[in-house]
Amino acid sequence: MDARDTDLKKELDATLQARRELGEEYDSALVESFLEKVDQRIDGAVERRVRRQFAEQQMVVARDSRSPKATDSWGERFGFGIVSLVLAVPLSAIGGGVAELPGLLVAWAGIVGVNVVQAARLNPGLFGLGRRRGQTGDDGWQD
Repeated sequence: MDARDTDLKKELDATLQARRELGEEYDSALVESFLEKVDQRIDGAVERRVRRQFAEQQMVVARDSRSPKATDSWGERFGFGIVSLVLAVPLSAIGGGVAELPGLLVAWAGIVGVNVVQAARLNPGLFGLGRRRGQTGDDGWQD
């Protein structure tokens, strides 16, 4: 038997003892008092369960936010690469036609920059961006 059940049993015994001493005219007041205590116990138990379930849901959400998203997949990377190459053709033509070689170089620098940012977003440690200040790399040299 749980300690809370023992306390509730003691409360019931005390209520019955009080009824014997006070008589039948106090029955309704004693029953209401006992039922109020039972309601408080039930409310406390429900509140604890709700808090526990809420905490478990928060843990699940926290774990899901740390795990890789389903959209960070091979298909997204492949699609981004295809779109970059498709857009590279008209951008190269416009940059080369308007400003010749410097325009072409600026267009390709922008294309490469966008792809580097996308790659760094999907793989934070890819370019050494995932290291914290003061940590040493694999080669033993300090940043």
